[in-house]
Amino acid sequence: MTRTQQPSNNPIYRYWTLVGMVMIAGFSQGMLLPVLAVMLEGAGISSSANGLNAAALYIGIILISPFIEQPVRKYGYKPIILIGLVLVGVSLLLFPVWQAFWFWFFLRIIVGIADNLIHFSTQVWISTTAAPSTRGRQLAIYGLAFGLGFGIGPMMTRLLAFNDYLPFIIAAGSSLIALGFMLLLKNEYPAADFETAQNLNTLGRYASVLKLAWFALLPGFAFGYMEASLHGNYPVYAIRMGIDLDFVTVFLLPSFVFGSLITQLPLGILSDRFGRSNVLLVLLSVGSVLFFSMSWAEQNLIVLFSLFVITGMLLGSLYSLGVAYLADLVPASLLPTGSVMTAVMFASGSMIGPVVGGVMIGLVGQGAVYYSLSGMLFLLFIAGVIFRIRTHTQLENAA
Repeated sequence: MTRTQQPSNNPIYRYWTLVGMVMIAGFSQGMLLPVLAVMLEGAGISSSANGLNAAALYIGIILISPFIEQPVRKYGYKPIILIGLVLVGVSLLLFPVWQAFWFWFFLRIIVGIADNLIHFSTQVWISTTAAPSTRGRQLAIYGLAFGLGFGIGPMMTRLLAFNDYLPFIIAAGSSLIALGFMLLLKNEYPAADFETAQNLNTLGRYASVLKLAWFALLPGFAFGYMEASLHGNYPVYAIRMGIDLDFVTVFLLPSFVFGSLITQLPLGILSDRFGRSNVLLVLLSVGSVLFFSMSWAEQNLIVLFSLFVITGMLLGSLYSLGVAYLADLVPASLLPTGSVMTAVMFASGSMIGPVVGGVMIGLVGQGAVYYSLSGMLFLLFIAGVIFRIRTHTQLENAA
C-alpha cells in the first residue's frame, strides 16, 4: 500500500492525540527550567552559569530547525514524533543520574531538539488536516495545550523535597503514556504540494520580511525572553531574596501562564477592532511598568501574585499577536518565511533572557529579574514607536 493509499485516521482521535503531544512537550519544558535551576543553585553554580545552562534547550530548538522538514516529507509525521518522545523520555531519566553542568547542558540540547521535532510535526499535521472552517479554533486549542503543560511543569519543583528523581520520572512517564497513544495512529505525510520553509528561506525573502515587518517579529522575541527568564531565573532569584520557593513554583509562575490563557481570545478581538500596532504598544508599555513595580511589591506576596496574574493576562498573548500583526503586514507568499523567523526570534529570546537575567542577579541583586524584563519591554516599545512613525511616513510619501 502506498503512502497516499493509507487508511485515514479518526480525525477526532488524531487531533486530541496531537494536542496531548504538545502538552507533554510544554510540560517537559516548563518542568526542566525551574527544577534544574533550583538544583544548580543548590550545587553552588553561579546565577549567570545557571542562565547559560537554561539556554541550552533553545540552542537545540534552533540547531534542528533547518533539518526537520525533509525527514517529515520522507518518513511522515508519526516516526518523527515518536523519535521526539523517545529522546525526551530518555533524556529526562538521565538528568538525575549524573548531576554535572555540561552533562545537563548537553541533555537540554537534546530535549530542545526532541521538543522541536514534536512541535513541528504536530503543528503541520493539524494545520494540513483541519478543515479551513475549524483550523483557527483547532490551532488555538493546540496553543492553549502547550501553555497548560508549561504552566503545570513548575509545580514539579516541590517534589525535589522528597526525591531528586521524582519530577523526572513523572515527566518521562507522561512521555511514555503519550507514546502509547501515538502508536495507535496511522502514519500520514504532508501533501505533495506542501510548501516548505526550506524552499522559502532565501535571503531575498528574509530581507523582504525584515523591510516590511521587522517589528512584528519582536513580540516573539519578547515572549521567549519573558518565559525563559521567569522559569529559569526567578526560582534562583527567589532563593536569594528569601521568597518562599513553594509559593513561587506552585502559585506565582503558573499564575503568569494561566493568566495568559484567559485573555488570548479577548486580546485577539481587541486587536481586530483597534489595530494590532495599538494593542501591542499598550501591552508593551504597561507590561514594562508592571514588571518595574514588582521590585517594590515582592515583600507582599498577595500583591506580587496579583501583579503576576495581571502581567500574564496582558503579555501572555504577545507571540500570537505578533504573528497576527505579521500577517497584516506581509503578503501571503511571505507568511511561511515570517513564521520561521518568528520562531527563531522566540528561541533567541529564550536563550538571551536567562543569560541576561542571571548576570543581573549576580550584579544587581534586589529587583534584577524585574529590571531585566522591564527594560527589554521598554526597548521593544521604543522600537514599536519608531516602526509606527516610519510606516506612517512611508504611507504618506506613497500617497
